[in-house]
Amino acid sequence: MKLSHRITHLTPGGSDGWEVFYRARALKAAGQPVIELTIGEHDIRTHPSILDAMHASAKDGHTGYAAVPGTEALRQAVATRIQTRTGVATTPDNILITPGGQAALFAAHTAVCDEGDVALYIDPYYATYPGTIRGIGATPKAIPAYPDNGFQPRASDIARHAKGAASIMINTPNNPTGAVYSHATLQEIATTCIEHDLWLISDEVYDTQLWDGDHISPRALPDMAERTLVVGSMSKSHAMTGSRVGWICAPTKVIEHLINLATHTTYGVAGYIQDAAEFALGQGEALEAEISAPFARRRQITETLLATQNIVKGSPIQGAMYAMLDIRATGLTGSAFANDLLDTHAIATMPGESFGVAAAGHIRVAMTIDDETYKSALQTLLDFATTKAA
Repeated sequence: MKLSHRITHLTPGGSDGWEVFYRARALKAAGQPVIELTIGEHDIRTHPSILDAMHASAKDGHTGYAAVPGTEALRQAVATRIQTRTGVATTPDNILITPGGQAALFAAHTAVCDEGDVALYIDPYYATYPGTIRGIGATPKAIPAYPDNGFQPRASDIARHAKGAASIMINTPNNPTGAVYSHATLQEIATTCIEHDLWLISDEVYDTQLWDGDHISPRALPDMAERTLVVGSMSKSHAMTGSRVGWICAPTKVIEHLINLATHTTYGVAGYIQDAAEFALGQGEALEAEISAPFARRRQITETLLATQNIVKGSPIQGAMYAMLDIRATGLTGSAFANDLLDTHAIATMPGESFGVAAAGHIRVAMTIDDETYKSALQTLLDFATTKAA
C-alpha cells in the first residue's frame, strides 16, 4: 500500500522549516521554561464579549449544519467591511466563509490553478504557501524579495517569472517580514497580472495591524476586481485563531464554484462560530484597535532596543506582529543562531530560512508575549548576538 505522491510531497525532504519551534515545544513539554517568540498567536485570548456571543448562539441552538457559503448575516458583514475599507462595491455574493484563512488559501488556488500549473508566490513567505500549492497539484515557484529593497518584490523579478504562470499570491502586511507593499509595488504586480493574464490571490489577514504606510487591497486597483481573490480572517484582527473562521472575496462566478467546492470538502463553518464573528465585526474598529495595540507597543520596544547596538539590524516593521532581524554580522545562519539561542538562553525564534531563501541570515521574532518579558528577551537576544560577533 502506498500513499499519494501529492500528500507525501507537500513538504519535500520531510521538513516544513519549523524544527526550532518543535524543539521548543518539546522542551516545554519536558518541563523546561522556554520563552516563545515563534508563532503568530496573540498573548491575549478572544475577547469575552465575543465568547459570550458564541455561547449565546450555541445555547440558542445554532449548532446544526449552517449554510455552506456562510450565513447571510456574516457574508453581509464581511462584504460591508471590505466595501467600506476599499471603496470597491462588494455584496454577499462576492463572499464565501471558510474554516480560517488557511482553508481559504487552499480553496483559492483550487479555483484558479489546474494540475501542473505554475503558481507564483513571494519569498520570504508564510511557511504553508508552497505546500498549499503542491496540495492542489500545482507547481510552486518563488519570486525573491530581498532585504536591500525592504522585502518589496521588484517588478523585473515578477515579470521574469510570470510568463506561463496561472496565478501569483501576495501577502501585505507581510508575514514574516513586516513589510507593507507600496502603491507602486502593488501597481507593478497588477500590471504584470493584466499583461500575463494571471489571477492574483491576496492574503490580507494582517490588514488591521498597520504601523507605517497604507494598506491597499489590490482588488481596488484599476481592472483588478475581476481577477483578484482576497483572503481574510478573524484570527489576527480579532484574536480568534482557534475559532477557524475566514473568507474569500472574489468575483461572483468564482464564488459560485467555490461554494460547490465547499460542499464537497469542508461543508461550511459552525453556525455559532459565524454568529460570534458577525458580532465581532459589528464592534467596529475600536475592538480591532484594542487587539492590535500590543503589537504597536512592541514594535516601538523593538526599534528602541535595536538602536542601542549595531550588530543586529532590523527591517522596517511596517505591519503585522513580527520583526525580521538580520543577524549576518554574527557569522551564523538564521538556523544556527536560533538553535544556539534556544540551547543557551531558552528563547525560541524562527530562522529566516524557514520562510525561504531570501531571508537567509535572518531570524523572525514574533512580538506575542507581554511587554516586559518581550523587552527582556529581545535584550538577551541582542546581547547574545554581540558575543557571537566578537
